[in-house]
Amino acid sequence: MIHLRLRVPADLREQVTELLCDDETVTNVAVHEGAFRKPEGDLVLADVARENASGVIGSLRDLGLHHQGSITVEDLSTVLSDDATRAEKAAPGAPDDGVVWVAIEDRLRAESRLSWAFVAFLTLATLIAGAGRILDQPILIVGAMVVGPEFTPMAAICFALARPRPHMVPRALATLAVGFVMALGLATLCWAVGYHGFGLFTPEEASTGPQTDFIIRPDIWSFLVALVAGSAGVLSLTTSKSGPLVGVFISVTTVPAIGTLAVALASGLWSEVGGCLAQLGVNVLGIVVAGVTTLWVQKLVWRRVARRGLRHGVRAGVGG
Repeated sequence: MIHLRLRVPADLREQVTELLCDDETVTNVAVHEGAFRKPEGDLVLADVARENASGVIGSLRDLGLHHQGSITVEDLSTVLSDDATRAEKAAPGAPDDGVVWVAIEDRLRAESRLSWAFVAFLTLATLIAGAGRILDQPILIVGAMVVGPEFTPMAAICFALARPRPHMVPRALATLAVGFVMALGLATLCWAVGYHGFGLFTPEEASTGPQTDFIIRPDIWSFLVALVAGSAGVLSLTTSKSGPLVGVFISVTTVPAIGTLAVALASGLWSEVGGCLAQLGVNVLGIVVAGVTTLWVQKLVWRRVARRGLRHGVRAGVGG
């Protein structure tokens, strides 16, 4: 279930309440007149089946509530109620497959902003990946995958192209580009100090590693893995079924390439630079193609679900 907390101006109260009460997928509707003081307004609470949340939120936005009031969306993990169960059964589709588009868009907007935390995590992931290449240790590559935050701006680009939301693309691209450049620069500086100043590794150690050579040798498998990773990552954002570590599979095609590139630049291994850049480019392309395609498919499926819901008297929709 999805919980809605609404600030409703007095002149819209009856329309909003009627909309919620008439929808079979909505339950636990409560109205508190004059509850808000800044800005003033009425508090309306309601729970809606996840798979129809986008339709209900879309109807509220059609009333202009997001301009004249506010719509707060919360994901509820547990609701013990026969009425809630009936509301879920009335909604078209399956709860785990429900996509709350407005919540995804808001999350991607917030998490794709360039910040010092983003750069710090990406730099640390790049350093870990570089160490994994030098030591030829896949376990360190996995560690870099866990730390890397770079999938979120790529997901924002996918979302912006699929919905479409073109105004989201420039900021997401800037976050990704600036983050990669800063992480690469800082990691290269660290490895240069370690290589030239302390002799932490040799050119042979930096360029030889049968277990990590895939990073500098992109092939058809690189693209196929990127396609699967992009689809898995998008599904992890849009559904409630997948686990929290799907990002591990996403970073396998991006952070290791940047980490290896930093090592190559620091130690003068110019022959590996092209391979790293090609690996990065091929896999970013694959992730974006798969992410956009997955979102398009989900959008088309939920449009069909919405039409089926309307035939049964349920106000379903794919949302704004």
